[in-house]
Amino acid sequence: MTGTTARQCSSWVLPSLLVINLALTAGCAGKAATARYSTASLGDACYAKALPTSGEGGLAWGSTLNTARKKSLNNCIRYAGRSGGTPDTCRVVLAECRH
Repeated sequence: MTGTTARQCSSWVLPSLLVINLALTAGCAGKAATARYSTASLGDACYAKALPTSGEGGLAWGSTLNTARKKSLNNCIRYAGRSGGTPDTCRVVLAECRH
């Protein structure tokens, strides 16, 4: 490769790599945001929050109060286990429905 060819090649390689990196990062960022808490569907009027004595808890939405409670408890158990907490101590601490 001559010096001119190397300069031409390097002038587009770095910007191309930056664009690819940003595209991959943006795709992963959207997935991470939805992983933590389940989002409300249009018809979901009820939500619940469950917490362990240590570790991360879980918030969830559901069409009924019972569904929201079950989902939040399952999320709490999952996240408490992943965060080094105590999944077996998860308890629903808040459960309400919007009117």
